[in-house]
Amino acid sequence: MSTEVETAASPAASRVPSVAALVGLPLLRVALVGLAAVATWIAVALTAEPGPFPPGMLFAAATMLPVNVLSIVLVRRALHRSGQRARDLIDFSWRRLGRDVLWGLLWLAVLWLPFILAVFGVMFALHGGAALEHFETVFYDADAAPPLNRAWLTVLAAVSVVTFAPLNAPAEELIFRGYSQWGLEKRWPSFWAIVVPSAIFALQHVFYAATADAVLVYLAAFFVWGLGSGIIVHSQRRLMPIIVAHVLVNLMTSAPALVLLFLPDSALAS
Repeated sequence: MSTEVETAASPAASRVPSVAALVGLPLLRVALVGLAAVATWIAVALTAEPGPFPPGMLFAAATMLPVNVLSIVLVRRALHRSGQRARDLIDFSWRRLGRDVLWGLLWLAVLWLPFILAVFGVMFALHGGAALEHFETVFYDADAAPPLNRAWLTVLAAVSVVTFAPLNAPAEELIFRGYSQWGLEKRWPSFWAIVVPSAIFALQHVFYAATADAVLVYLAAFFVWGLGSGIIVHSQRRLMPIIVAHVLVNLMTSAPALVLLFLPDSALAS
């Protein structure tokens, strides 16, 4: 794989958005994720026994469909107002697709190591030598997964796998790295232009945390992931390689839902 950095035309600088807009859109994305979590929790409470907030990852991935669609609409409008186009920031090309996939695999490996180190670091800070024993209780709350019949499970799993990764990755990269980071780089030093969107990116993920300890772990781990992604995008000046890495990691978190479809009815009701 070539080590030559892909260069694309830098985002247009004709109309640089205000700092309020560049920070506000990522914060709006966080608010939308939070509203989706609340709406999902209420819906589950009305159809089954009320569970802890937020709902489990299967519900979160499936109900992110309207959030991601609205996020893409909003960021495209924001980019248009500043004289930019989403397609130019992504810089997709069938000719470069194979190379971008290789870049994506490389960046996935590069980002995964500090992400895992952050997870273990916070877990050991919270639980010391007993950290490994607490992984199951920190990242999974059995009460947050109410019994589902097979029909509902099939719908949730299908929506999650088919829509989450293909929409979530470009939506987040366009908002946090393409719009916010690149815009802030025209107003702030690059350090802060990368750090601020990364912090908001991490904040969004608290709505996926099953426990209070998981909130702290997610804040640290996804902040580290955001920093790494921001540095990569700052270097390559295009979003396609990091979108590939993001799609892959989203597939890793959503695809296991399909396994639930093959479990016996007794397991789904337990």
